[in-house]
Order: sequence, then C-alpha cells, then structure tokens
Amino acid sequence: MSLRGRDPGDYRSNVRDRYSYQPRYEAPGSRHHGVIRFLLFTVLLAAGVLVTLVTIGRPLVASMVVGWAGNNPGTMGLPFVADFVQSDLGAKLTQPPDDDPTEVQFVIATGETVRSIGERLEEERFLLDARAFILTAMRRGVSDDFKSGNYVLRRNMTPADIVTSLLEPRELHVFYRVGLREGLRLEQITALLLKLKTDEGLPIDVGAFFDIVKNPPADLLADYPWLKLPKGASLEGYLAPATYQVRDDATAETFVRQLLTQFEKQVGEKRLTVPKARGLTLHQVVTLASIVEQEAQVDEERPIIAGVYQNRITRKLPAGGLLQADPTIVYANDSVLLEDIPFDEWVKFFFWDVSKIKVRLDAVQLPDELAGYQTYQRPGLPPGPICTPSVTSIEAALAPNTKTNYLYFLAIQDKGGKRNGKHAFAKTLEEHEANLRKYFYVQ
Repeated sequence: MSLRGRDPGDYRSNVRDRYSYQPRYEAPGSRHHGVIRFLLFTVLLAAGVLVTLVTIGRPLVASMVVGWAGNNPGTMGLPFVADFVQSDLGAKLTQPPDDDPTEVQFVIATGETVRSIGERLEEERFLLDARAFILTAMRRGVSDDFKSGNYVLRRNMTPADIVTSLLEPRELHVFYRVGLREGLRLEQITALLLKLKTDEGLPIDVGAFFDIVKNPPADLLADYPWLKLPKGASLEGYLAPATYQVRDDATAETFVRQLLTQFEKQVGEKRLTVPKARGLTLHQVVTLASIVEQEAQVDEERPIIAGVYQNRITRKLPAGGLLQADPTIVYANDSVLLEDIPFDEWVKFFFWDVSKIKVRLDAVQLPDELAGYQTYQRPGLPPGPICTPSVTSIEAALAPNTKTNYLYFLAIQDKGGKRNGKHAFAKTLEEHEANLRKYFYVQ
C-alpha cells in the first residue's frame, strides 16, 4: 500500500507512541525511604558484627589482655585489665593453697617488686597463682608498700591475708605438734604432755594444765555455754582428739581452749543440743559414749553396744539396772593407783590394764569419791565420762540401737585367745552362756 497521500506526521506520531521512553511515576519521598532502609541495614549489620566479636572474639581478647598483664603487672591497675585477670583467676583469687596452719618465715629482700614477691610466694606454695597477690595489692593501692624484712606466713592464708601480713614484719613462732587420739583419759593426756615437754621442749606448764582440766575455772566454762558440767566435774571427755599445732608462747589455758574449741567443732551444734526425747543430758551422753569408746573397735557395733547399756538401764535387766561395764571399774582403779605415783612419773604408767585388778570386777571396792564408777554395784551411768569419745561413739550414745533387745556381749576370740575386735551379742543369759562356750571363755 502506498504511503503517498498520507500525512507523514501521522506515521511519526504512531512510532513515538509505541516506542518512545515514558518516565515512571514516583511517589513523593520514595527516594528518602531507600536511604533510610540502607542506613538501617548498615546499623543492623554493624550490630551483628559487634555481637559476634563480643561472643566469639572475647576469649581471644581476654587471653591477649591476661597474657599482657602477666608480663606487665603494673597494668592490673587498669579497671578493664583487672576484670579480665580476676575472671581468669577465678577461685584462686580467694582460696588458700593448703589447710596447713604452721607458721613459716618469709623474707622480702631489698629491692624486690610486687611481681618478684608474688612469684616467690607461688614457688614456695603460699599462693595458687602469683597474680592473685599482685592483683590484690594493686587494688588496695599497696603494691609499692612492701618493705624488706622477716615476715610470718601460713599456707592456709588467702591472698588477701598474705597481703595484709606482708605489710607488717613480725617474729616467727615455733610450733609444737601434739597428737591426741580417741579414748585417752585426762591423766594419759597429761602424761603425753610431760613426755613432749621433756623430749621436745613443749612450752606448756603441764601441772597448770592438769589443774585446769581437773577443776575448770568458772570464767573458762562461761565461754563455752554448751558445756554444762555437774558441780565439781572435770573436763574429762571433752578434750577433743586431733593433731594440734601449739605455739611457743602457748599457756596451759590457751591450749585447753584449743581442745574445747576443737571438740565443739568436731561434734557440731546439732549433736551438742541433745533432744529432750533422748532423756539424757549432754554430759550423760558423753559419759555413755566414753564407755562405748573403750568397748568398741568396730564402728558398726557402737550403736549396738550403746543399745545394750541403754537396755540394761531402761529394762532393769539383767541385774536391776546395773550397767556392769568393765571399763568404768578399770578407770576408777587406775585413778586410785595414780594417787600414789609422783606426777612426773605418770609417763611410765600403763593405763587401762585390767590385770592390775586382782579380784573379780564385781567385788572391787572403791573410795567414796569413785564409788559411782563401780557399775557392778551402783545402777545407772557413772558420774561422768571415763575418756574422750569419738564422734562416732557420741552418735551411738545419741541414737543407741535398742531394738535388737540385746543385754549381753563379749569379745570374739579364737582358741588361742586371739581377738578380731568384733563382739558376739545375746538377748538372754542362756544365749550369752552359749557364746562363752563358743568363744572359749569356759569349757
């Protein structure tokens, strides 16, 4: 078809309508919204990176800071460094390295720094980590206050205790080791102290010690309200078994206080408060426990033996409430014999030797002041303890096993008289007599 005769403008108009660029419509402010979205994305991205660095990169940063502080102790004065070091130390910042209470001399030489002192303290096992000492000194502001001199430290001290001690020089005390086991009576403990005084120079006045434990003064007893003694009673039964470190300036009274404090600690408040339902005072509980201590060698038998004695008292069997406890008579007999032996010769005395008694135990006659310990003749518990009992024996006296209904017991032995520490128990006299034959006491 020929285009001639048409208006050329019509053709161009058609082409423009179909192919020419038409600008897109944009709402007012849309360009600004895009910028805001971009900025928000950037902020969120930065926050994510920061969180990642804090959670993943913190250990690396902490390790670098802690290592740097170790080589440059002065930097521990900076708060953020101190925080990293404290976190790294953990319990080492507050815990002692040992429980040894022995005092040891520590010398600071002229020109030593807080770092060199800390390192030596760690080497000599006064610290778990030298940095604990350095950090504590820095925080107190005393890192430059340590002077040359002789100091006294213990390995049961915390880093804070050590910092305090190294700010004040003092003389070293000598300590003496005194080991006391369960089952000792007052005179045995006294004899041991006499030997230590002779052999090792123990500073305690042993005569004064014996006077205090036999006749405790009122002001001493007032400091231990749980210790309610009958009138005229000694401290028998309350001198705790343990290994003690006794300072060279210790007096008889300070040592007695050590023993009583240790008894209170070992037994504990719960046991010291005897329930009313038990029907005994603490003094009576310790008395029964001391008898159990002398009889029992196997822990599982202690409640049973305590039960035997409790059954004899409660049921008035087999002999009207008589305890018939051999150790109480041996105790009283030794007391009589010791009166005729010079004080300084007690170290030669053989305690708890039943062979010294030449008559049947039920026939032993005791002086009036000791008559209550003749438990074959006097019913019930004796007037007081006969030795220091273990905590296990005290527990047995607090909760005796009476349900077995046992009234008799004897030490198990073979035909040759050798014993294994255990006992055979019986409910009736017939059973007991059978045990006597079985274990070679009678034919």
